[in-house]
Amino acid sequence: MRGVLLILILVVVGVIAAVATGFLDINQTRSAEAPDIRASREGVAAQGGQAPKFDVDTGQVAIGTTERAVKLPSIEVRPAETRRPAPGAAPQPQPRQQPAPPSAQGGNVPTTDATQQ
Repeated sequence: MRGVLLILILVVVGVIAAVATGFLDINQTRSAEAPDIRASREGVAAQGGQAPKFDVDTGQVAIGTTERAVKLPSIEVRPAETRRPAPGAAPQPQPRQQPAPPSAQGGNVPTTDATQQ
């Protein structure tokens, strides 16, 4: 029930917005007339009456494509040579450099693999 009520409210708000923006124009072209109702011992009889008539004009939405030239910025990425703190930022401590492994220092490295002996 709540869902139906919510949908009904959204439809009413949509119609109000369409009329307010000029997208939907509703004009009544014929007024309504109530029927003549007579009650008798045989029952109730209704004659005549007229439903209203409306002229509805809706806006149009045109969708299309066009080609346009768009300027794009060029981006150049360079690796940072040194780290510099941003202006106004506290300096960051530099990471400690790890000593190079013995194999990179050119020394003899003992091996435990039997195939290399």
